[in-house]
Amino acid sequence: MFLLESERLKLIPLSYDQLILVSENRAVLEKSLGLNPSAMQIDDYNSAELKAAFKNHWLPNTQTHPDLYQWYTSWEVVLEASNTSIGSICFGGYPDDYGETTIGYLIDQQHWGQGYATEAVLTLINWGFKFSVLKTLKADAQLNNPASQRVLVKAGFLPTHKDDTHQHFKLRNTSASY
Repeated sequence: MFLLESERLKLIPLSYDQLILVSENRAVLEKSLGLNPSAMQIDDYNSAELKAAFKNHWLPNTQTHPDLYQWYTSWEVVLEASNTSIGSICFGGYPDDYGETTIGYLIDQQHWGQGYATEAVLTLINWGFKFSVLKTLKADAQLNNPASQRVLVKAGFLPTHKDDTHQHFKLRNTSASY
């Protein structure tokens, strides 16, 4: 099984079949990955975002691009100490013609404030920037979520602009040739 590891976390990209499994029954997916059961607490806003991502992005794109699924799927964020899933992280797809894609993340409310989101973001960034095709990552955080904004700043993102609901950020791959 392909995965990324950091000091405290494992990031596991879910295949199409694993996405089907988690969308139907998280406990069955966790058991299939050899994880201890989690009791994730996700607010209504993020729960709706996850459902939309499954339906509109992860499932259709991992099926269409099985060789590049890591760029299109949800990655389980696993806390190694307890061997439990504590969230998810993803890219917005394979980089476009300009070398850009997005990154998004969600950490279980029970694990907020412990640096796990920053650690997961940095781990996925480091993997993604190993590919010369990825030149720029974009991200956004709700204006009413300063903790998520701090995660992006700690990971090296720079604010670019705000709209009515979000602060937008960019991070350039300094090792990429332009």
